[in-house]
Parts: sequence; structure tokens; C-alpha cells
Amino acid sequence: MNQYDIIKRPVITEKTSIQKEECNQVSFEVDKRANRVEIARAIEKIFNVKVAKTQTAHVRGKTTRRGRILGKRKDWKKAIVTLMPGERIDFFEGV
Repeated sequence: MNQYDIIKRPVITEKTSIQKEECNQVSFEVDKRANRVEIARAIEKIFNVKVAKTQTAHVRGKTTRRGRILGKRKDWKKAIVTLMPGERIDFFEGV
């Protein structure tokens, strides 16, 4: 599996912004089959940073409703990556 197949997208919310500033942690949506070691290697290779710790969680998709029709969002896997002190990843650098 390619490192770009493992890391799908960054998760950018208010909570992850606070984690990034206070704890030097960044969150990503990752492939369901990837393990912590593969995720850490992919982050180090793509963003050229050192990873201290990786935590993963399976996020269940919410049920949605449009009128009488019930639906469900997809289940996905989230990785919370703690970077070494002095390292950082900027997603929106010149904005």
C-alpha cells in the first residue's frame, strides 16, 4: 500500500485545531486496513516530520434522515498523530 493510499485527508475541526495548538497533535482520516506503524511512516514520509505517538479510533457513521428515507454515513478510521517537540504540519500556510 502506498503512503498516499494510507492517508486520505486531514480532519480539521475546532477540537483538532485546539489539539494542534496545545498538544502538537494532528488528526487524519486513514485507510481502515492501516496500522499505527504504517500510519506513522506515511506521515513522516509525506510531511517530512518526526512522529512521537500514533493513536487510532474507528468512527461509526451517523444515521441520517431525509423525510421518510433513512440512510447511514460511512464508517471510517481516524488517526491522532503526536509530533515530536519542535515539529509542525501547516495545512493552510499562506491563507
